[in-house]
Amino acid sequence: MNESFNHAGTWGIALIVIVLISWFFYRYFAPKNWREWAGAGVVQAFIIALYAEMYGFPLTIYLLVRFFGLDSDYVSASLWSTLVGLGETGMLISMLLGYALAFTGIGIFIQGWRQVHKARAEDRLVTDGLYAFVRHPQYTGLFIALFGEGVVHWPTLFSVGLFPVVVLVYTWLARREEKQVLAQFGEAYRDYQRRVPMFIPRWGQWRRLAAASRDSRDDNKG
Repeated sequence: MNESFNHAGTWGIALIVIVLISWFFYRYFAPKNWREWAGAGVVQAFIIALYAEMYGFPLTIYLLVRFFGLDSDYVSASLWSTLVGLGETGMLISMLLGYALAFTGIGIFIQGWRQVHKARAEDRLVTDGLYAFVRHPQYTGLFIALFGEGVVHWPTLFSVGLFPVVVLVYTWLARREEKQVLAQFGEAYRDYQRRVPMFIPRWGQWRRLAAASRDSRDDNKG
């Protein structure tokens, strides 16, 4: 059991990772008003809770062993490998699957930011690229990345509990943003709303969404 927690207590690494991930998030999300700052605060809490447990103190495992009778002889640092009973194999599977989701989400997040940043500079409605599949690809990418890292790869009581809060906060934020865009673009945006889902692509379009996140040609359109 002790070998599975070799990384625990490395608070220096935890701090470095938290700072780097937070810098990356704020670099692309760049909150502009109190609503966006509120959403960013929830994501910040998610990041701190996740990596403080991953590299600092495994509070979730401690609580499960201490109060819920989890057999400490079979506990590993990864909650999934402990609960499913697959040991290091389970930890490896959850890590690979979690990272695959996280990097896919990050790609969608960045490409969505690039598209909307260019569209705002040109004062136009963007409906192509990632926006042909979902109306808020930045948020879709954020959800996928957080789910991959904080639920699939390294679930904790706090990351699993905060994930639906993140989704709810950004759903509220997206609805507020859509009211502003609707006031600006009118029927053109209303028609777009009817055709394109908010966060979840239609059945069969996930692969095309992921492929579009790796396509930088939209950045060069005039």
